[in-house]
Amino acid sequence: MRWRGSSPQNSTKSDRLTLQEPSKPTRKRRQPSGLIEIDAWIDSSLWRFFHSFAAWWEGVTIFSRKFRARGINRVAVELACEGLTLGLVGFVMLLALAQPAMKVTANGLPQNVDYAVMFLDRHGNEIGRRGVLRSDAVPIDELPDQFIKALLATEDRRFFDHIGIDFFGLLRALTENARAGGVVQGGSTLTQQLAKNVFLTNERTIDRKIKEAFLSLWLEANLTKREILAMYLDRAYMGGGTFGAAAAAEFYFDKDIRDVSLAESAMLAGLFKAPARYAPHINLPAARARANVVLTNMVQANFMTEGQVVAARRQPAVAVDRSAIQSPDYFLDFAFDEVQRLANEAGLPERTFVARTTLDMGLQKLADESVEYHLLQFGKNYAVDEGAMVIIGEDGGVRAMVGGRDYGVSQFNRATRAQRQPGSSFKVYVYAAAMQQGMKPTDTIVDSPITIGNWSPQNYGRSFAGTVSLSNALARSLNIPAVKLGQKVGLENVTNLAHEMGIASPLRSDKTMPLGTSEVTVLDQATAYGVFANGGMDAHRHAVIQLTDASGKVLWDARRDMPERHRVLTEDAAKSMNEMLVGVTEQGTARRAQLSMTRVGGKTGTTQSYRDAWFVGFTGNYIGAVWFGNDNYRPTRNMTGGTLPAMTWQRFMETAHQNIDLKPIPYLENPFPEAKAEVAVAEGAEPPPRLETLTGAAQDVLSGIATAFDELPPLEPEKLASARATGDDAQQ
Repeated sequence: MRWRGSSPQNSTKSDRLTLQEPSKPTRKRRQPSGLIEIDAWIDSSLWRFFHSFAAWWEGVTIFSRKFRARGINRVAVELACEGLTLGLVGFVMLLALAQPAMKVTANGLPQNVDYAVMFLDRHGNEIGRRGVLRSDAVPIDELPDQFIKALLATEDRRFFDHIGIDFFGLLRALTENARAGGVVQGGSTLTQQLAKNVFLTNERTIDRKIKEAFLSLWLEANLTKREILAMYLDRAYMGGGTFGAAAAAEFYFDKDIRDVSLAESAMLAGLFKAPARYAPHINLPAARARANVVLTNMVQANFMTEGQVVAARRQPAVAVDRSAIQSPDYFLDFAFDEVQRLANEAGLPERTFVARTTLDMGLQKLADESVEYHLLQFGKNYAVDEGAMVIIGEDGGVRAMVGGRDYGVSQFNRATRAQRQPGSSFKVYVYAAAMQQGMKPTDTIVDSPITIGNWSPQNYGRSFAGTVSLSNALARSLNIPAVKLGQKVGLENVTNLAHEMGIASPLRSDKTMPLGTSEVTVLDQATAYGVFANGGMDAHRHAVIQLTDASGKVLWDARRDMPERHRVLTEDAAKSMNEMLVGVTEQGTARRAQLSMTRVGGKTGTTQSYRDAWFVGFTGNYIGAVWFGNDNYRPTRNMTGGTLPAMTWQRFMETAHQNIDLKPIPYLENPFPEAKAEVAVAEGAEPPPRLETLTGAAQDVLSGIATAFDELPPLEPEKLASARATGDDAQQ
C-alpha cells in the first residue's frame, strides 16, 4: 500500500516507522511523591550537619594546637591522662564490688542488742556477762583527755582530718613496712576498724577490705567524728571477754574509766592492736612494754611532752590479778544467742536476765587444755592450726565448748558457725537409716567397683574387700558400701533422718552425700550423736537451764518450758548402731579413743586432701565432737580422724570420767569391762591431767540444796524485818 503523493524514494525514516507501528495512546505523567521531598530534606540536613561539625572540629583542632604539649611536658600529660583513665576504670570496678556493702547499710546502722545477761555455770557461779545497754555507755565528753590522746596517737593520729580512709597514713605504712621488710605498721583508720567490728568479720580477704573501705566512707557521711569515736570505744574487743573501754577499765584496774591514770590509759590504748597478746592479766611485761610504746607515740604526735609522760614510764600501771580467771567466751556467745531466742519465743518483755547455764567450768578448762595441748604437741607435725570441741551431757546440756585456740585473736566460733565437711563421720546417718528400715549389723554388702553417672567412688586404700558385713564395713570406714547403702535406703531418707537427729545445717541429697560432702558444724555432730547415747531419743540439746530477772523471779525454766523428748530411732535401730559404733573404737579406725573405765562408741572422719579431721564419740555420760583443720582450708599433713581428734577426745574423756557415776551405753552388753592395763595414747604424750572437782555424789547434794533454795518462796518484808531485829537483840 502506498501513500498518495509520495514515493519510496522520498519517504523519510519517520514515515517508514509510522507505517510499520500502529499509534499508541499517550499516558499521563505521574506527579512526584512527597517522600522524595522528605528524603531530600534529610539528606541535605545531614550533609549540612556533618559539614558544619567538620568545620567546627577543624576550628577546635586549630585552637587546641596552641595548648599541645611537646617534649618532656607531653610525657607528663600522657601519664596524667592514662592515670585518670585507669583511675576511672578502677573506681567503677570498686563501685561494682562495693554493692554488697551498700546493701548492708540500706537500713542504716545495725542496732545494738539491748539485752544484758549475767551468766552462771551449772553450780551457780558467775562465769561472765554479755550485752551492754545504751544507757550504760560512758559519754565521750566524760572520758579522760589523756586516754583519748593515747588512743589517737597510737591508732589514728589523723582521725579528725581524713575521710574514713587515710591515704597519707596508708602510704606511710607501706613505706615503713617496705623499709622493715615486714608488717610493722597498719594503714587502717579507726573508722575502718569500726566498720569491721559493726558489719564484717575478721577474715583477711580483698573482698572484705573493699567492703570495709566503702563502709568507712558511709560511716563518715552519716555520723560525726565524735559519734564514730564513741561507737568505736563502746564496741572494740579489749581482751578478757570485755567489749569497750569502760568494761576494760573495770576488768583490768577495777576502776571507772573516768578515773584511770595516764599509765593506765596508755595500757588500755595498747590493747586495741592485739588484746590477746597485750592483756595485762595474761602477760603483764608485754602490756607494760606496749604501754611504753603508746607513751612514745603521744610524744611523737605532740600530744604530750616527754616531761609529762616520764612519771608514767617510771611507774607503769598495775593490773588486777585475774590470771586464775578464765572466761568461756565461745560458750558465752552461744548461750547469749540462746537467751535472746528463748526470750523472743516466750515473749518476755524483760531485757535484763540472770541465766543459769549447763556449763561445767571444770570440764571447760579440761576441754581447752586438751585441744591446746595437742595443737602445741603435734600441730606443727600435722600442719594444723585450729581446733574445735563440743561436749554434751547425757541430759542434752552443753558442758563445754571450744570454738578456737584464742578468743582474743578471733571471735569466730568454729564449734557453732564453721561449716566443714564431716567426711566418714557422716556415714553413721546412712547406716542409721538402714537400721531404721529393718537391716541388721550382720547383713552383708558387696564392696566392689560402682559407677553412678560419671562418678566412681574409691575406698581409702583403693582396694575392695568383697562381701562384708555392715558392722565390718562401718568399722573399716569403707566408702563403697556406704554409697551403695545410701542408694538402697534412699538419700532423701538419710537427709531427713540426719535433720531429725539434730543436724541443723542444710544438706545436699546428692550421690556423694554418704561420704560426708555436705558441710556441718561441730555442734551439729555432737547433737546428732547424742541420739545414740540416749538410746534413740533426741539429744535435747540446750545451754540454758533457767532465766530469772534481777529480783530472782523465774521467767523460764528448762524443766517446765522445754519440749518433751521424743524418739528418733527405734530401740532395735539404736541397739544395732551402738553395737557397730563400739566396734569402730575397738576393731576399727578409732582405737585411739578407747577409755580404761568404760566402752566407747564413735566414728572418725577425714575429708579429701586431709583438710578436715573429725572424731565424734560418746559414752553413757558424755557426747563429744572434735574437729581439727585450718581456717583457710589448707590441707593438713596426712592427719586423719583416728589421730589428733581421737587422741584429744580420749585425753578429755579419760579425765572427765574420774569421780563420777558411770552410766552404760544403752542396749550394750558388758558396758564396763575390766580396767584395761593400757590405754591408746600417742607416743611421747603426757598422761591426762587430773580433774580437780567434787565427786558426783557431792555435786548432786549441792545441786539439790541450790534447787531447794531456788524453790523457797521469798520472805515477806515484815518477817524479814522481824528476823533482823531478833538478830540484833541477840548480838546485844
